[in-house]
Amino acid sequence: MYDDNDAYDDDLAKAIAASLADQSRSTTKPIESDDVLVISDDDEPPKTRAAAASASAASTSTATNPFLSERAQMEKERRERARKFREAKGLKEDDEDTTPFDKDRERREKARQYRKSVNLDDDDADSDGEVRATKRAPVASTSSSSTPPGEQLFFDGELRPTPVQGGEPRKDRKDTFRLTEALGKKSDVSFAILASYAHDISWIHSFFEPSVPVIFITHGQSNKDTDMRYVLPNWIKITPKLGHIGCFHMKFMLIFYKTGRMRVVITTANLCKEDYRDIENLLWLQDIPPRPTALTHDPKYVAKLDDFPSVMQRTLHALGVKEALAITLRDHPRLPISCIEDLRCRWDWSKVKVQLVPSIAGKHEGAKRVNSVGHVRLMKAIRNIGLMRKPGQITLECQGSSVGKYTTAWLNEFYYSALGQSAGDYLDQTKATRNKRPLMGLINIIFPTKATVAASRMGDAGGGTIFCQRGHFDTFKKLQGSNFQLRDSKSKAGNVLMHTKMILGVLQDTYDIDDDSDVEILEADGKKEAKAIAWAYVGSHNFTPSAWGNIQGSAFNPAITISNYEIGIVFPIRSKAELEKVTFWERPARRYGADDEPWIMQESPAYIGAL
Repeated sequence: MYDDNDAYDDDLAKAIAASLADQSRSTTKPIESDDVLVISDDDEPPKTRAAAASASAASTSTATNPFLSERAQMEKERRERARKFREAKGLKEDDEDTTPFDKDRERREKARQYRKSVNLDDDDADSDGEVRATKRAPVASTSSSSTPPGEQLFFDGELRPTPVQGGEPRKDRKDTFRLTEALGKKSDVSFAILASYAHDISWIHSFFEPSVPVIFITHGQSNKDTDMRYVLPNWIKITPKLGHIGCFHMKFMLIFYKTGRMRVVITTANLCKEDYRDIENLLWLQDIPPRPTALTHDPKYVAKLDDFPSVMQRTLHALGVKEALAITLRDHPRLPISCIEDLRCRWDWSKVKVQLVPSIAGKHEGAKRVNSVGHVRLMKAIRNIGLMRKPGQITLECQGSSVGKYTTAWLNEFYYSALGQSAGDYLDQTKATRNKRPLMGLINIIFPTKATVAASRMGDAGGGTIFCQRGHFDTFKKLQGSNFQLRDSKSKAGNVLMHTKMILGVLQDTYDIDDDSDVEILEADGKKEAKAIAWAYVGSHNFTPSAWGNIQGSAFNPAITISNYEIGIVFPIRSKAELEKVTFWERPARRYGADDEPWIMQESPAYIGAL
């Protein structure tokens, strides 16, 4: 299935014309070499940036025929591949193979038609599909106060919800991030790496200058190796390798600016207008300044690290960004980076305090690899912020847009990691013992009831990206008890639905600390911080085994199998006021009553026939 071929032909033609016109106006500048030493691969000797870029591009050019510089030839061959594919499938010229994205587009189209029928499109949205900015109550911010709205800088990081049509201003008066605010000034961007599951590529393309190179990572086909191809002028699309199940579900952005600054964004929103207009999401971002003097890459030293840039670099390698970057450098030799390792060497990450938690699809064996992904990486992140606990000392609140089919064994497996306890200790127990053990602590699943969705501003038509199956609910009913509860999801913004993915780990032994408490702990850097009362995860992971993984093996030789690609951040919460600031559903969430059922899209009249 060439999912971009037919849907974007008109937009592609316009983009090609705009890109060529833009390039014809620009003047070619010579490549400038500098003295910054980098390594493009762990096995290669140090070399200058210019030499690394040249060697990397040359080594790739003979093995990557789809990456043609000649735009007309690229488009001609793409159309020919699409034609042959349709012929092989016995499809007509206007047919498409059915994929989950086709179904997703149908659901979104049904929701769009509903919005039109109740006049939602024209009241609250701009022509670009985003919610209009509205006057908001002032809130405390760590951003630069000297810059106007849309150009704020966040060198200490900032977490905000996205605005929702019909939910502005928010009932809780919290500030929000529009996509345009997260991306920054269009003319200032020099390069970007974007990742999203669902997407409207022609829509997101409009937020960038046509001449700006972009590496775009998204979901591909099952049982396929990593694939790369140009989908728009200057835009390379990567679809990472997938097994027979699972999906690429990451949502992040690395945005490079002409000033030398970089911005990292972790979000729960897909790159499509509906996620930034019709349903609430979360978006965390932080601006990273350039280093005064670049570091020299030391692969042996970096291999031992698990700080934010090191984990991000390993994640980008796993997604195939190294190869896509080499191709991009052929047409854009003056990119702000010449290899992935430049991220850590050329930018100063010292103010980034959050922990990065990725899931990489596949089976990972051995303690080092297991500790780097999925819920075991979550365990390591919790240990890194000093919040290791014992069973019963933590309560989990798991807000998400999709729920899985749970077993007591997997819930305990995840809870063990949420305590910061070693997976090896858990695997020391026999499988039979683990399967018979009752839940070790309280886990609350925050998910909207059928009645909550029906009563929301868009009604059932707004629930097209919130998923629960009837069989999963039947399992919930068997598991429900004092330590496993379903609770209703209601946004503090107002009568809108949430696509937010967040896990709260509330520490029971410290939660009674008052906001004005002077209890302090000494951090590794010698600074005193208030004692944490909770930790939070925000990112693309829903609370499911597919997202977080299943461990197996033994303490001596552990393994974890993960279906999805996911990414998110973990950070401590040090007061009740901070807990209120960074949570966006009504707490305490109401427990499901005897007559409550979760929202099940397949059973709604708004979606029957579109699935």
